[in-house]
Amino acid sequence: MSPSSRRLQTKPVITCLKTFLISYSLIFWFTGVILLAVGVWGKVSLEAYLSLASEDSTNAPYVLIGTGATIVIFGLFGCFATCRGSPWMLKLYAMFLTLVFLAELVAGVSGFIFRHEIKDKFGVAFEKAVSSYNSTDSNSAVVDSIQRTLHCCGVKNYTDWGDTAYFKSNGIPVSCCKDNAKCSPETLKDLIKARDEVYTVACFTLVTSVMEANLGIIAGISFGIAFFQLIGIFLACCLSRYITNNQYEMV
Repeated sequence: MSPSSRRLQTKPVITCLKTFLISYSLIFWFTGVILLAVGVWGKVSLEAYLSLASEDSTNAPYVLIGTGATIVIFGLFGCFATCRGSPWMLKLYAMFLTLVFLAELVAGVSGFIFRHEIKDKFGVAFEKAVSSYNSTDSNSAVVDSIQRTLHCCGVKNYTDWGDTAYFKSNGIPVSCCKDNAKCSPETLKDLIKARDEVYTVACFTLVTSVMEANLGIIAGISFGIAFFQLIGIFLACCLSRYITNNQYEMV
């Protein structure tokens, strides 16, 4: 087969690969936007829970935000590299996709494996925050936020507050009240009277359920996006090879 015939057969393949890779790069860019949004949502919605579990855990939303922003940038780079038809740009794009694949795979596996450890850490930290509650420090503010938001009270139930130093002088925190207007100081200082006026559901059970559900969502998204990179790696490598071979035949 002559070189001109090979070029004629190769050109449609290159055009097809370019079309698929541009489409993939646009989808890849969109997944970056989703990951960025998940990171911002995690920062806003889960910061109170994660800050009690561990100071390091609060870095997770920032990792997602950083990864999402990087994917957005390289998604645009992939479109540019494909339109230019530059083999070295395509190889660089494939290399980046490989790194993203490995990073997201590790992140997804880590989130799945360590979800119980995070749950245990939160249990210990929340119990400590309740026992040292004083209504003024940051941990107390987190406890109040959790109790108001999830409509719960105490670690295992509202009677946990009876063993705290805060209860002896102030009673159960107002954040446990179903209706602040009905929670008088006298009622909050009496566990029996307070039973009908405060939330009786355990905060630990509710919080860990929310955390596990959200970690499962984040891990699932990480796995899905990670395996999606394999398609891009394959397309970028194939297109780079076909363009390189075609250029070689033209010399």
